[in-house]
Amino acid sequence: MLGAGDVVLLPRNDLHLVGSDLTLPPVAGVNIIQPPRDGGLFSINHGGTGKRTRMICGFLGCDCAEDNPVISTLPSLLKLDAEQGGAAEWIRSTFQYAAEEVAAGRPGSETVLAKLSELLFVEAVRRYAQALPQGQTGWLAGLRDPHVARALALLHHDITRPWNVNDLSREVGLSRSALAERFISLIGMPPMHYVTSWRMQVATQKLRNTSASLAQVADLVGYSSEAAFSRAFKKAFGTAPATWRRSNR
Repeated sequence: MLGAGDVVLLPRNDLHLVGSDLTLPPVAGVNIIQPPRDGGLFSINHGGTGKRTRMICGFLGCDCAEDNPVISTLPSLLKLDAEQGGAAEWIRSTFQYAAEEVAAGRPGSETVLAKLSELLFVEAVRRYAQALPQGQTGWLAGLRDPHVARALALLHHDITRPWNVNDLSREVGLSRSALAERFISLIGMPPMHYVTSWRMQVATQKLRNTSASLAQVADLVGYSSEAAFSRAFKKAFGTAPATWRRSNR
């Protein structure tokens, strides 16, 4: 059930219904979206026999969302209650501002709304992570463990560093075995497997969205040679990076 000011996110874009009476035949959103006038925003006007309800809808795009460590951890639906928590006031004011932007159709509205959407997404993820029960596993649960969180921050901050378990455990202040145990328990894989997985995700983004050579991509994700990068990529995806790039550009 939704009320005024609530935010609903569908992290993996699952098919869903929205309505005051879900027994009524649904109408596909694509069939009732109206194109913008004079460069404004798309809009939907539907129904009209009940009380008026206004919603602001949008999406955030992401390459390879199914492999993203944050998105893959989230449930299929997140609800952010604007009336609860210390951020309630700024969420309410954000919605008010967004509604005014939509109504006015001022130049730059799309950019403003995109940034507001990012802020709301971050707040929803933060609240979800804070509410995770003890014993929960996954990437977000790992952030609550100070040593695993430190390790994740280090790995994401410097992907090109030739990491090994000794260096990482020394940086976070744990023994190799203790760090590996915590990492496997919370993240589901050993630290070095995670490093490889993250490097491959970044590599696919570079291959798809840039014109960087294979040698440059290898260097950007921490491999000393194109050959070493190609071997790791083929092991992860079953195909050579050049072949993958031609199929996914």
